[in-house]
Amino acid sequence: MKKLLLGSFAVMTMAAPAVAADLPARPYKAPPPVVVAPIYDWTGFYIGGNGGWGQANNCWDVDVAGVFTRDNCLSKSGGLVGGQAGYRWQMGPAVFGLEAQGDWANFRSSHVSLLDPTITTGSKVNGLGLFTGQIGYTWGPGLLYFKGGAAVTSSSFFLSSTLTGIGLASIDSTRWGGSAGVGFEYLLTPNWSVGLEYDHLFMGNANNTFSVASPVFAGALNRIDQNVDMVTVRFNYKFGGPGPVVAKY
Repeated sequence: MKKLLLGSFAVMTMAAPAVAADLPARPYKAPPPVVVAPIYDWTGFYIGGNGGWGQANNCWDVDVAGVFTRDNCLSKSGGLVGGQAGYRWQMGPAVFGLEAQGDWANFRSSHVSLLDPTITTGSKVNGLGLFTGQIGYTWGPGLLYFKGGAAVTSSSFFLSSTLTGIGLASIDSTRWGGSAGVGFEYLLTPNWSVGLEYDHLFMGNANNTFSVASPVFAGALNRIDQNVDMVTVRFNYKFGGPGPVVAKY
């Protein structure tokens, strides 16, 4: 009996490797991918273009017998187009930046003077610029920011004959003031972004005189107040920086 058991064990031991060799190989299963949260980086220089809508508001006061008297207010809206360039720093979810922007505009308006109906007063904004700082908050590809700083406008103010429409006098004015705005920008790719922005320009007032044959305007100080509102769609290209990381294996 003992010899029979030992012989059976020896046969099973020699047969085990052959049986194992005949078994099918176990299929290989790749480990699941490790998904990494996307990384969006706003740090770097950028340059872009913008276009949209703007409106200039000018209120005209005339010195009559030593007292400034309101003549009229002129408002005119129209299109604008231009470009911008700047640099941003991202620190966690906070984003800081500096930017310069310039736009061509054509906001022209006129009004028959209330103080002297023979005269038509007019104004035209030819262009504007912004030099601003930014502070914003980013989540994913989105960036909400506020901006503020200096603004400059290039404008023309003129007087013309109400009867004939002939120009009588004009002044070109470059005026400096302040600006404040808010915007939202979205990264379409690691380098390209699109945004929407609103800005208000506080240009204050300035005194001007016109040489024109008018009992009211001849030699009188004209105090002209100016404010500008603008809404623009912006496209920017950012240089350098990593893009979104999707997955690793």
